[in-house]
Amino acid sequence: MIRAYLSLVDRLPLPSLRTQKIIAIIVILTQAGIAVTGSIVRVTASGLGCPTWPQCFPGSFTPVPVEEVATLHQLVEFGNRLLTFVVVAAAIAVVLAVTRARRRREVIAYAWVMPLSTLLQAVIGGITVLTGLLWWTVAIHLLVSMAMVWVATILYAKISEPDAGAYQRVAPVALRNLTALSGVALAATLVAGTMVTGAGPHAGDKSIENPVPRLEIEITTLVHLHSQLTIGYLALIVGLGFGLVAVSAPKNVLRNLGLLVAAILAQGSLGIVQYLLQVPAHLIPFHIAGAALCVAATAALWSSMVTRTTNSLPSQPSGVRVPEPV
Repeated sequence: MIRAYLSLVDRLPLPSLRTQKIIAIIVILTQAGIAVTGSIVRVTASGLGCPTWPQCFPGSFTPVPVEEVATLHQLVEFGNRLLTFVVVAAAIAVVLAVTRARRRREVIAYAWVMPLSTLLQAVIGGITVLTGLLWWTVAIHLLVSMAMVWVATILYAKISEPDAGAYQRVAPVALRNLTALSGVALAATLVAGTMVTGAGPHAGDKSIENPVPRLEIEITTLVHLHSQLTIGYLALIVGLGFGLVAVSAPKNVLRNLGLLVAAILAQGSLGIVQYLLQVPAHLIPFHIAGAALCVAATAALWSSMVTRTTNSLPSQPSGVRVPEPV
């Protein structure tokens, strides 16, 4: 079976590095994009526009005119499901591209994560529907999407590197560890954000007969927790920035840092506006897009802290190999 797969791949045109990178960018955009469209499903109360899964209605994979479910809600939810095929197509394309180009195993392994995790996301989405949009299932659905954006960004970085050579650090270990800590802070911020959503006014469905269960915690408390974690995340990045400037980090690292700081500031400002306006529905998709941007920018910064070079590393003792970073 593997031989048949490789034989089929060999018949494909040999993709250039530029083509591989473009496909990887499309993967990032589709993974982030379906999270944004998912938020549109939620704020339009279309979460149960297709009340079953994997079918839309019992006996039909497409919307069916019924009085109980508004046509608009059906179209929004069904449209989001159709976008899954676009995400899968991009994920398969990157696997085929890096396999045909005979990239190193690390790159191919990261590429395979994308279609496999997309299928996992589809199952999680089905569970979310079948459980009636329980807030914690919605939270897991979003968090997995953000994790996939992270992996897709790492994949782009791996594709951009040469296959031969070894990894070399471009900044002290302490600063890369601080980058990892900022990633943990980002994850905590995202979790708190999903809790705000779970207690907030946009449940994904407005059924009076079967209201969606909500997180029974005072939303103001959760908003303060979310904002404090965001400030802590920003503080770590600013501290990291001073360290990177002090050690004269490469330009690409500083560029990624600048993008990340700008993304966090924009996201924080949008969050303040949302709070003051009592969480208007039309701003939530922008907030989700901002979250995906912060995730991608943090992953890009993490990746740029090491570089793969074909030259040997004079600073490394003979016979010692620098482990490949995650």
